[in-house]
Amino acid sequence: MTFPRSRRAAATLGAVSAGLLVLSACDEPTPMATVTIGTDSISAEAECYRTLDTAQAKECAEEKPSKSIELPEGKALRVGVDPEVANTGWALWINGEQATSDTFDKTYWSFENPGLFATQPGQPAQKSLTISIVEQNEAGSEIKGVWNFELKNPDA
Repeated sequence: MTFPRSRRAAATLGAVSAGLLVLSACDEPTPMATVTIGTDSISAEAECYRTLDTAQAKECAEEKPSKSIELPEGKALRVGVDPEVANTGWALWINGEQATSDTFDKTYWSFENPGLFATQPGQPAQKSLTISIVEQNEAGSEIKGVWNFELKNPDA
């Protein structure tokens, strides 16, 4: 059985339209962020990626990270972000609080021997903490995304 030309064209147009509708419903991937310690790296998409106020960013930064990596004492913590994140700027947050006073505009930054697990005398060492890479402008008034990673203390 053959279809007249107009029916075939309508069927083809319908199939293409349905395909485009399905594709438009998909979420676009977010920019990536990477944490490297020594020769080990972990990468993730954003926990939240939209315009956020400070309270929403803090809530996202407190979400449990899906990726973790060990940070031995004395090792450098290296952070990499996609160029579009660097263009806006980014800051490092620890356990839901901004930890760096600077906003970085580079795609890569190394924190040499950050001492993140340092404790007060008599206090037990932390077993882990959450770092968040937060895409924000220098003033911190425009927040676009949050990437979370768990750092584990192998010495605790």
